[in-house]
Order: sequence, then C-alpha cells, then structure tokens
Amino acid sequence: MSWLGVTPGYAPLIVSLPHTGTQIAPDVEPRLISTWRARKDADWWVDRLYDFAPALGATIVRTDISRTVIDVNRDPSGKSLYPGQNTTELCPTTTFDGEPLYRDCETPGDAEIETRRARYFDPYHDAIGQEIARLRRSYERIVLFDAHAIRSRIPRLFAGELPHLNIGTNSGTSCADRLSAAVDAACAASDFSRVVNGRFKGGYTTRHYGQPTQGVHAIQLELACRGYMDEPETPAPDTWPAPYEPIRAKPLSELLQRILEVCLKFEAKDKP
Repeated sequence: MSWLGVTPGYAPLIVSLPHTGTQIAPDVEPRLISTWRARKDADWWVDRLYDFAPALGATIVRTDISRTVIDVNRDPSGKSLYPGQNTTELCPTTTFDGEPLYRDCETPGDAEIETRRARYFDPYHDAIGQEIARLRRSYERIVLFDAHAIRSRIPRLFAGELPHLNIGTNSGTSCADRLSAAVDAACAASDFSRVVNGRFKGGYTTRHYGQPTQGVHAIQLELACRGYMDEPETPAPDTWPAPYEPIRAKPLSELLQRILEVCLKFEAKDKP
C-alpha cells in the first residue's frame, strides 16, 4: 500500500507517525471546501525531526494519508478521548479551529466512515500490531513512541499556550513510571518547557497498545510547533505551513534523539 510506510528496525522501539501525511483520496478531494484547510492540521515536519530514528534501530510506522480522510489516532468506536472537551472525529468534519472541511451535504456518513476505516485505519493498526508482535519475540519489553506536533495556540482546543513538550501516558497507565520519569528528566535537562499528562494524555495509539504488564510501554510526545518552526498568529495559505529550517530545528531534533535513546535504555534496564 503506497500510503502506508513500515520501516522495520532491530531495536525494541517503534516510532509511529500517524499525522504527517497530506495525501487526500481522489473520492474525497472534490467534496472539500479547501485542500489547504484539509491539510492545515497535519503534524508538519515531524517525520523530518525524527529522521535519525532508523539509525538507532527503531521501527517506523507512518501513513501518508491526511488526517482529514481519517484520523488513525482516534478511537474507531467514535468515543471521545477527551470527554467534555472540543476535539475532532475519526473522519473529521472540521479543522481544529472549528472551520468546516466539507461542502454542504458532502460530509461522510456512517457507511463511508466504515469504508475508510477498513481501507486505512485497520491496515495502519494491523501494521503496528504486527511490528509489536515481531519485536516482542526478541525482547522482554518494547516502547511504542507516538510522535506528534500541533500549533502552540488553538483556543478551541485549549486555553493559552502549550508547553514545547507535552508528554502523554494516559495518566500513568500506558507505560512504567520509570520510563515516563526518564523521558521527563531528559526534557527537563533541555531549554524547552514541558508537562506530563497535561492537555494531551495520549491518543488511541497510546491508550490501546500501552499494556505495561504485557511488555508494551506506550508514550506520546506532542510538540508545540514553535519549538522548531515559525507560527503565524493566524495561519493562512501563504504563511502555513512555514518551511522546515534544519538549523532552527536542530536543538529540538537533538533532544528527540536523546529521548529515544532513553527509551532504548529502558528495555535493557535490570538485565543481568
């Protein structure tokens, strides 16, 4: 499947990239109000920030499909990950800012949502499940690291400005305490602000696969985009996304490498 990318690694670490894709399915694009709007909430340049990960032996699982087509980090049942707070659906009908994505009477119905789930969501998660099973045959425990980014200020979703680094462990249930503590310590040693289980506690991937008693420790890191790129006060087609600037992004990418190295050391801890 050309939209699904799996790069198998040898280390006890999987890095998932669910929202870096910008492809829009041909049957969806003509029904959209704006293709720019449909790509606006991508996790811009996150794949480039983590481009060092394969050299560490990490397995990479990513999709090139835009989250507007289907959000592979939402609960497929439709259950909200954050009850009582604004969010977007499995097949979003609005942007994070609340702007409609589809023309009148063109939003996907239940049957189409199920079709998209079978076409995209299920294969993506089948790939993650297969890679978990493969690595668990060799390792007592593995880390699934779910990599994200979001604009620093989105009033519809959260008040004020996000910290640079938003660590999510489903309120401490998706991984061992010492893993989240080690990741937090690596972040604390940097110049970037951070929070653990703040506004973002982990999406479907973190919550579904994080089973520490079964040897699978899942952790999400949501980056505020201002840590590595320009953020306009009001995004527009001529200002968003800002170009990727390797020199500006270097300090954050170096920190991310240290964080993934912490995840790799976690598996080896306590071994004879």
